[in-house]
Formats: sequence, C-alpha cells, structure tokens
Amino acid sequence: MFHVPETIVRAFPARVWHLPRAGQALHLTFDDGPHPEVTPLVLDLLDQHRAKATFFLVGENAQRWPELVSALRARGHAVGNHTHNHLDGWRTPTHLYLQNIDQARLHVPGTLFRPPYGRATARQVRGLPKGFRTIMWDVLSRDYDRSLAPERCAAGVLRHAQPGSIVVFHDSLKARTNLLGALPRVLDGLAARGLSFESLEGLEALPHASLALA
Repeated sequence: MFHVPETIVRAFPARVWHLPRAGQALHLTFDDGPHPEVTPLVLDLLDQHRAKATFFLVGENAQRWPELVSALRARGHAVGNHTHNHLDGWRTPTHLYLQNIDQARLHVPGTLFRPPYGRATARQVRGLPKGFRTIMWDVLSRDYDRSLAPERCAAGVLRHAQPGSIVVFHDSLKARTNLLGALPRVLDGLAARGLSFESLEGLEALPHASLALA
C-alpha cells in the first residue's frame, strides 16, 4: 500500500500524517540512516533540486557516524528520532521503548519522532518527552521492498503525493537500489508539477488542529 487511507489518519489524530493541503510544498522523509554509503548520495540528489528533507535517524547509526548528522544539519535538513535500535513498539514494553528513545536523544537532536515500522502504542506516544511530535506519513515509497522495481516505487509516490504530503523513503543499504532509482524520478516528476520540497523543521510550533486533519 503506497497511500494511507484517510480513515486511519482520522483514527489517530495525535499523530501527524500530513500537513495542510494548501500551498505547493510537500515533505520528503528518510528513515533508518544515516549510512555512509547511502546518505551522502541522497544529499547530493536533494541538492540538485534545492530540496530540503527530514531524516529520521536510528540513534546507534547517528552515534557511529556523527559526521553525517552534522552534514545533514549543515545542508539545511531536519532530523528526527527513530529510536536507538530501531525497535518495534508493538513488541517492546513501554518503559524500555521510551528508554530507547531517550538513548537516541543523546545523538539525535530535536523533538520530531517517528516509530519504526509505524508501530507505537497509544501509551508509548503519550509517554514521549514533552514537546515531541509523532510524525507518520500519507505516502510510502516501499523502497525497502526488493520485489518491486525502482520504477514501481516512483510511480506509487507520483500517483499519490500531493501538497502537504509526508513521503517516506529509506537511506539504508537494504533500500539503496530502489531509493537511488526512484528518488530522481520522484524529484523530477513532482518538481514538474510545480511542487517544492520542505523539511519539517519548526513543526513543533504548530498546533495539532492545523496539521493532520487540515
């Protein structure tokens, strides 16, 4: 499934699924990095389109490659917390899950959070540090799915993305082939529609009422 149905969006209003549809901006996001063999290539592609994005970083990866975290910030991109060890919230006790997020905070700045696999319980979301926003998505590239060709991943994004969309890619080794094949097509195709690419920097200051249900 490339697109999240609106019924799911409305069932979980405490989570941000997309931003207001007015305007011409949408929001590319990248999960599971940073990785030295993939993230720099993504940064170069984004630079070519003057695109800003948001990277949800696994804490242990950020700890291992802090220079990549610095590079992301220096090039104008936002970063978010993706737990320290890429935990599945449905399979992890709440206290351990929240401890893992706190551990990632030592290496990942900011107050944006995305649960790995999109799986976090209501209790876990309520237990997030003060000021944190749980960022989901309304368009999924499925670049991690090796049964799909890059062209199929790109087509799914191009079909469903619209102003305000939050689109998920992965800057990981597993997704590398599909990511690097699909991302240029997506950037070119959406730019041709007059859309721009903005990070989620500053999202924390917006009230919930102006976000997912807008």
